[in-house]
Amino acid sequence: MTANKQQRQRLIADWLRGGRIGSQEELVARLGLAGISATQTTVSRDLDELGAIKQRDEGSIRYALPDRIDRSQAGERLDRILGEWVVSIETAGSLIVMRTPPGSANLVASAMDAANLPEIAGTIAGDDTIFVALCDGVTPGAGAQMLRARRAIG
Repeated sequence: MTANKQQRQRLIADWLRGGRIGSQEELVARLGLAGISATQTTVSRDLDELGAIKQRDEGSIRYALPDRIDRSQAGERLDRILGEWVVSIETAGSLIVMRTPPGSANLVASAMDAANLPEIAGTIAGDDTIFVALCDGVTPGAGAQMLRARRAIG
């Protein structure tokens, strides 16, 4: 079976929601049983793009998707991602514009959305640029400063 990236990631997301996947090797094996050839590197990239993180669950480690991650873990993940992937944070009118290396904006925007920050209404990600819409009452300067502070923590 030839699967494109979107189909492969949908399958991985379904498995993460439905079970206890503890390793990338397990995902590679499951994909192989489903007739989809994938390397550990590909699966690692897929997990990053899906926003999956490892978390402790009843004494074992497993992967979880953002909708299954508690808020503190999502915040810690966001801080790390901001520190590793965000090149600049600037204001532009009523928006915040964030720059990342090429191909990384979606990863950062997904982490921001998963963290459910009270200052942020939503994000729009391109290849290397993210537009951040702020909630009512949050000034762009204050929002940018909050994100810069979180980036420094990560």
